[in-house]
Amino acid sequence: MLTILGFAMIATFLVLIMMKKMSPIAALVLIPALFCVFVGKGAHLGDYVIDGVTGLAPTAAMLMFAIVYFGVMIDVGLFDPIVKGILKFCKADPMRIVVGTALLAAIVSLDGDGSTTFMITVSALYPLYKRLKMSLVILTGVAAMANGVMNTLPWGGPTARAATALKLDASDIFVPMIPALAVGLLFVIALSYVLGLRERKRLGVLTLDEALVEEAGEAGETEEKETVLVGAGGAAGAEGAEGKAAPAGGSGTGTDSGTGTGYGASDEGDDDFQGLDPHRATLRPGLYWFNALLTVTLLTAMIMEWLPIPVLFLLGAALALTVNFPRIADQKARIAAHADNVLNVSGMVFAAAVFTGVLQGTGMVDAMAKWMVDVVPEGMGPHMALVTGVLSLPLTYFMSNDGFYFGVLPVLAEAGAAHGVSPLEMARASLVGQPLHMSSPLVPAVYVLVGMAKVEFGDHTRFVVKWAALTCLVILGAGILFGII
Repeated sequence: MLTILGFAMIATFLVLIMMKKMSPIAALVLIPALFCVFVGKGAHLGDYVIDGVTGLAPTAAMLMFAIVYFGVMIDVGLFDPIVKGILKFCKADPMRIVVGTALLAAIVSLDGDGSTTFMITVSALYPLYKRLKMSLVILTGVAAMANGVMNTLPWGGPTARAATALKLDASDIFVPMIPALAVGLLFVIALSYVLGLRERKRLGVLTLDEALVEEAGEAGETEEKETVLVGAGGAAGAEGAEGKAAPAGGSGTGTDSGTGTGYGASDEGDDDFQGLDPHRATLRPGLYWFNALLTVTLLTAMIMEWLPIPVLFLLGAALALTVNFPRIADQKARIAAHADNVLNVSGMVFAAAVFTGVLQGTGMVDAMAKWMVDVVPEGMGPHMALVTGVLSLPLTYFMSNDGFYFGVLPVLAEAGAAHGVSPLEMARASLVGQPLHMSSPLVPAVYVLVGMAKVEFGDHTRFVVKWAALTCLVILGAGILFGII
């Protein structure tokens, strides 16, 4: 019964948000509360929610201060050289822009943090997608898949969890998987190329001069040359899933006391286009190397685990604000500029805590995992690595990485060991589902992605699930072909 209710709860949640009948926050709170009553444990709902919030509070704190830290780093110009290089490659060609999205997301994912990747990627490329009227779900989908492949880095989380759960060395799991993961990343880039060609066919190849003139005409502007500043995370509005422009819905001054990070575009030629306004008042070129050293130190401390990640970002955000913006008024302005993203993401995380708290507290997640293991045919025993790879897609999508790697993987590994399948093979196979996992409604970072890109979570889900699942299967196939799994 718990198994049926667990799957029914997840299905109800997904259907309602994909059909846009409920907002994600409302669905994450109300649906599990209702199913908790169905299970007959409504009296314990408070305990389940508190347990869920307690478990996700460090994640929420990390995301809050990570958004402030990297928001400040974007404001002061730390990532401008990387962004400039990607934009120079992209120009105004939709195909190049989509491929550039995959490349930028993959490069930034080296820090092992999905939220960081999505903040930088969306901040850099949103203005291009917006100006050229490209589909924003392609931006979110490609970024999520590229980050999902790179999320298997030993410091990214899943590999470390698999190593801990099965008492293995993380490098023994990850290093042999590199060829299969490389194939997966190449597939994401190839997919980006195909999606980009679709966008090119739909939109054509405009120069940014033409895009600016067209946009000015649509807005009834009398001047064809202008500089446009929009708020951080694309506050100038959004496009629908089909790439249609939506009305502008926000603003930002791009100054120290403003409410947004500046993005700019000039009509002096493609090479002069900047996704991040090169003249914004928040730039601190004199502090570039300090900010670079601070960021490298912060990422090194994360990888070496010198302090808990929430503490590192708290300290980093405080130091970055103090050094770059000594005046208290400017510090308040920078915090206010990123407050919208902080509130949206932290609110979504705490709402997700209700969902995970009920799933775990009622025992539904355990019942679902046991059922999934039990339905595996006895004859598949010698192929448990393949079974684990396939099961990692739905299981890591419908439950947290902690639940899968610490609750399900040991059971699967034990079943595999009985048929001569090594724990290393099982651990490697368990990583296959990460490209899909990164778009799970239980992953806090995905709300950073869709929130900053102004994309409905349901639209993102409809678009990305099929492509992310295909990416997972490509990695699994490559692993089998290379004899890794």
